[in-house]
Amino acid sequence: MKLKSIIVEDEQTSREILKNYLDKYCPSVEVLGEAANVEEALVLIRHHDLDLVFLDVEMPYGNAFDLLDRVGHINFETVFVTAYNHYAMDALNAHASYYLMKPISIDELIKAVDYVMEIRTKEDALQDQILVTKAKSVDGKITIPTQDGFEVLSTVDILYCKADDNYTEIYLTTEKKKLVSKTLKYFEDALSESGFARVHKSYLVNVNEIVKYIKGKGGSVELSSGKQIMVSASRKSELLSYFK
Repeated sequence: MKLKSIIVEDEQTSREILKNYLDKYCPSVEVLGEAANVEEALVLIRHHDLDLVFLDVEMPYGNAFDLLDRVGHINFETVFVTAYNHYAMDALNAHASYYLMKPISIDELIKAVDYVMEIRTKEDALQDQILVTKAKSVDGKITIPTQDGFEVLSTVDILYCKADDNYTEIYLTTEKKKLVSKTLKYFEDALSESGFARVHKSYLVNVNEIVKYIKGKGGSVELSSGKQIMVSASRKSELLSYFK
């Protein structure tokens, strides 16, 4: 598998150095083009189905974050390459896969590429396929508090749980919904051995009910009910670990 990529960097010398490093040390990366600014980068992104974008932060007429905002739906991984470490938090918030400091360390570059390769390999294996979970279906039970006592639910009947401040909405395969005065973290812990995965800060899903994974920055999953739920980039690796 080749990672189809572009380099977005305003300095020609820096582009050439990175391109040479990739050619010599990262044979799994195929560089399809180079861009010196946001506008050139947008053209390349819209004309190629990319796996990876090497992205400098500071550029003429806009920066890396302006570019990502204009792209909208992002279905590629991003490796930030910059001389300024104060962008690290912004890069994290933009769901960057890796953050490389200039001058580029070859070892760090190889780690970044290997990390992206691992993610994309798993995604390609799952894309548009019926997923086969490694988690065993456990015919377990869980109790939820009610005003006059508690109710017992079968864990296999739970599609997903959604956070609602200090409450949790539980959506069932019967199309019913339960509102429970417990946090989502409570249910994450309670259902951790029953094949449930936290895919987003607001969602906990029954992995056995996932029928499709759609690639993206974090991607999204489709459940047997047809419900689609976004996956946080930071939760993607954990979710993919459930599947072969």
